[in-house]
Amino acid sequence: MLAFQKFQRDLAQHLRDPHHTRRPAGVPARRMTVYNELLFNNVCGFVDSCFPVCRQLLGETRWRRLCRTFYRDWPSHTPWFREIPREFVRYLSEHHIAQPLPVWLADLARYEWAELAVDVMDAQPPAHDPQGNMMQASVLINPARVDVVSPWPVHRIGPDWQPRKSEPTILVVFRDAQLDVQFTEINAVTAHVLSLLDQGLSGQQAFAQLAADMNHPDPQALMGFGQQLLISLREQGVLLGTRT
Repeated sequence: MLAFQKFQRDLAQHLRDPHHTRRPAGVPARRMTVYNELLFNNVCGFVDSCFPVCRQLLGETRWRRLCRTFYRDWPSHTPWFREIPREFVRYLSEHHIAQPLPVWLADLARYEWAELAVDVMDAQPPAHDPQGNMMQASVLINPARVDVVSPWPVHRIGPDWQPRKSEPTILVVFRDAQLDVQFTEINAVTAHVLSLLDQGLSGQQAFAQLAADMNHPDPQALMGFGQQLLISLREQGVLLGTRT
């Protein structure tokens, strides 16, 4: 290994874990301390701003310890600072963390990340008719959206309430016409309908497929329910209308 490569490796190891790894030879301690704090605070600043509820519920000491182990242990593969929160969600979901954490923390973090992801998402809707007949034409779902499927009611977790038992929850987090981030809670049937509409189906086609999937005894009655559901989702901003 060349000398500069060894220096880079030693520097990186020290930056990740300055409390247990020697600083590279020849680097002044004071400058190294400043650089360590600068990088750690910069990375964790993105985490702090994206996950305010997680941070509040853990408390500052436990939260800072969690940020430190994320900074030290997680092998991020993106050079973009804006992707740090997504990497933090992956860390909570995929990495073995020695620190005891609430069982719902990773799901809560994913929900908080979804709000940020939707807010900055570059998703422009294609040409569509906001007043189109959604039962007869291909339905356009809001492209600025993230679906959050969790065994916990993450949208209700906060300082005043934390769940004691699992409660499967499906949320659609989306950006409305005023560019504000909203969410709506849906059930498994509505989630299945959205997955069918995502394939470019009309409302009638989607609910016909749903009736077949459910072996529904009265498909025609399901159509009436379906029309009202589509109108409600369009009023909320989850659906935008029909494709043109």
